[in-house]
Amino acid sequence: MGGADKVKRQHDQGRLTVRERIDKLIDAKSFHEVGTVSGVGEYNAEGELTHLTPANCVFGRGKIEGRPVVVVGDDFTVRGGSADASISAKPMMAEEMAHDFRLPIIRVIEGSGGGGSVKTIETKGAANLPGGVGGTRWYWYTIANMAHVPVVGLGLGSVAGLGAARLAASHYSVMTKNSAMFVAGPPVVARLGQKLEKKELGGSDIQTRAGGVDHAVETEEEAFACARRFLSYLPSSVYGLPPTIECNDDPERAEESLLKAVPRNRRQVYKMRPIIDAVVDKGSFFEMAANFGRPIITGFARLEGRAVLVLASDPFHYGGSWTADACQKVVRFVDLAETFHLPVVYLMDCPGFMIGLEAEKAATIRHGVRAMAAVNQTTVPWCTIIIRNAFGVAGVVHQPANRFSMRYAWPSAYWGSLPLEGGIEAAYRADIDAADDPKAKQQEIEDRLNKLRSPFRSAEKFWVEEVINPMKTRSLLCEFARLAEPLRTAGPSRLAMRP
Repeated sequence: MGGADKVKRQHDQGRLTVRERIDKLIDAKSFHEVGTVSGVGEYNAEGELTHLTPANCVFGRGKIEGRPVVVVGDDFTVRGGSADASISAKPMMAEEMAHDFRLPIIRVIEGSGGGGSVKTIETKGAANLPGGVGGTRWYWYTIANMAHVPVVGLGLGSVAGLGAARLAASHYSVMTKNSAMFVAGPPVVARLGQKLEKKELGGSDIQTRAGGVDHAVETEEEAFACARRFLSYLPSSVYGLPPTIECNDDPERAEESLLKAVPRNRRQVYKMRPIIDAVVDKGSFFEMAANFGRPIITGFARLEGRAVLVLASDPFHYGGSWTADACQKVVRFVDLAETFHLPVVYLMDCPGFMIGLEAEKAATIRHGVRAMAAVNQTTVPWCTIIIRNAFGVAGVVHQPANRFSMRYAWPSAYWGSLPLEGGIEAAYRADIDAADDPKAKQQEIEDRLNKLRSPFRSAEKFWVEEVINPMKTRSLLCEFARLAEPLRTAGPSRLAMRP
């Protein structure tokens, strides 16, 4: 590695070395390293080796829960992981191996991840052209793997430049809370007149709320546990199907708490995560990107041991309205489900797209129609439970439009082209203005319409397949997962997933 002093410095800063990280990430004694003696050698006049700077990339094959994976990690003790000590073939070979042998890849990233340094001009004798000889091929594999194998990125220190790109180009990314990620670090940004510390510029709060990174944890060991759990829901590649595990949770389990989960007062919020936990296999919900696009909850879960992707509304954030961020989140996770053949379960309470000036400035409708396209382009089985609201164009996006999908509604469900609040004023303005008592007239119209919009009336006209007892939800979702299992087909998606 970079020498005893550099290893000690790594430990003194509370960080493990790359080899220690790999040992803790994968199954014990399963690591087969590739390129152990690669580095930059110096030779005397007789051609004898006088000094070797080891390559600052360590990679090889290992196992996680007995399944083969590729692990590639930056050695920060050697030139901070920068290009000065890199052997570019090593990280590219790791990506190639994962792609061609159809193996998940975990990138353990610290520093620039093999990226550039101005010192390279002197050490190499010339300035690198970005994407020069062989460079574009590396970038191609980094992105192409997202359409073929599960990709996990772990940010375990200061991650900049190419390292940040490699962390973001993943299906699931985790950083420790004492780490930071940025396109360029504080010394470079200072030239813009922005004097910021690392965490001020790209700390975990900033990156998880911006959607740059999915999750932040306290320790590196927690990051490794998250990576292992994420992979447990997915096949090794798109050419396989998600694994089914043994389940001891009764598929007919009926939680009485669901009867009171949704308040009768439609203006009152409630917690969606306890509903998720009540209907999926106990302890199986694995949430991702919790701080980004918060009106929508995303994650993996199991139903009778079968892996599914869960979308669920969160009324605590804008009443569950889809913001621009929420729409981006939907696109990403629906694409993830399509890529790895995961059936989708959507627990819906969406009053529509977010409205107002800020929503318009964020081009919410542009992101919204992209979300609609992503849902409609899926081929995986889909089941929606309408928990409460389903309104407007965002309400349309609760199932794919071009094929059959299962759909149920709770008695608390409430839907239409527009919510009555605001919609009455728009549609009945003339009647209200002409009334002797406008407020009483508005209330009269609202009461009349409320009687007509009962979910049972919609069920009569077959606009919703069935209004169910909430306690029956788990049973029906488990049935959905059983019916969906033989419909899953292995192979690449016709629409390749992008970061």
